[in-house]
Amino acid sequence: MSEMRIPVTCVAIALAVAACGQQNHYAPPPPPKVAVAYPIQRSINRYLEVTGTTVAINTTDLVARVPGYLHSIDYADGAFVKAGTLLFTIEPELYEVKLKQARDAAFGAQASLKNAQTTYHRYVELDKVNAIAKTMLDQALANRDNAQSTLLQDQVNVRLAELNVEYAHVRAPYDGVVTARQVSLGEYVGGGATPTELATVVQTNPIYVNFNISELDVLRFKASGKTSRLTLADLSKIPVEVGLQTERGYPHVGVADYAAPTFTSSTGTLVGRGILANNDGLLLPGAFVRVRVPVAQQPGALLIPDAALGSDQGGRYALVVGENNVVEERTVQIGELVDGLRAIDSGLAPSDRVVVSGLMKAVPGERVEPEMQVAAAAESRAR
Repeated sequence: MSEMRIPVTCVAIALAVAACGQQNHYAPPPPPKVAVAYPIQRSINRYLEVTGTTVAINTTDLVARVPGYLHSIDYADGAFVKAGTLLFTIEPELYEVKLKQARDAAFGAQASLKNAQTTYHRYVELDKVNAIAKTMLDQALANRDNAQSTLLQDQVNVRLAELNVEYAHVRAPYDGVVTARQVSLGEYVGGGATPTELATVVQTNPIYVNFNISELDVLRFKASGKTSRLTLADLSKIPVEVGLQTERGYPHVGVADYAAPTFTSSTGTLVGRGILANNDGLLLPGAFVRVRVPVAQQPGALLIPDAALGSDQGGRYALVVGENNVVEERTVQIGELVDGLRAIDSGLAPSDRVVVSGLMKAVPGERVEPEMQVAAAAESRAR
């Protein structure tokens, strides 16, 4: 039986020696698969996008224009009021009595004038027949003129008293929100050299949006075909779109209504302003907002999914599959964001195959296996 085992052992040893003589060869993994797409070409609107500030169209400090004790406060702090709404009353009885006194004086002056005029006309008739002395006629004329002057002065006093009655009733100058009162009931107001501030009325509908435009953007705006000097009618045709920090897009739309005639030397910017309806009161004065103003229409713009872009110290870039399916990194200049697609101003050609999915697998200088897709569909999946 030992003779039978010797040949088998020799065969096993021979096979092992033969195996040791073979060399191991490294088989590289296949190139990773990535989705690529050609840039979409379409006409888009170019926008100027800046940060702006909302400003109340009117802000008025209500002050006591007549002295007296505060008789009543006729509104709730923070209330929205209509124009003409009574807000404060300052010692009204005092000024109503003075008005009555002035009217009574004017009534007496009117009676005196009527009597003086009657006397003067009588003396004129007597003078025609030389029945009175000339001095008596002159005195009658002087009495009539004095009576007329007194009546005019009393009528002025009546008007002043009427104004004081109006000033004693402080009313809202326009529709708006009234701030918290700055005075207390029964407090003496309006008696100092400085007017006593009672409250402030703020008109928030419509509302202004102020923003600054850089000199370069102004030059681009002019180069787009706009006139160098816009009239108010031209400005009113330019839409101004506004979005709050928490909102997506620019849901609030108004029109431009002012552009400064000169640059601000300290900032090198031009002040612009838009006006928007604010019926729901969502826009509050003093808020920072995003502002977008259309500049021009760009036909044939190249767009790729915004998610296909990367960034580094050199700026924004896109990955492109070039010859032999080797990945290249292209530095690009970006433009508008249109429905999730980013306009590319420079750095790409319409025939470039842009990596739109699987960016982590695409390494510049390495080969990949591209799968052609439509950029819009890739953008939809990215969102």
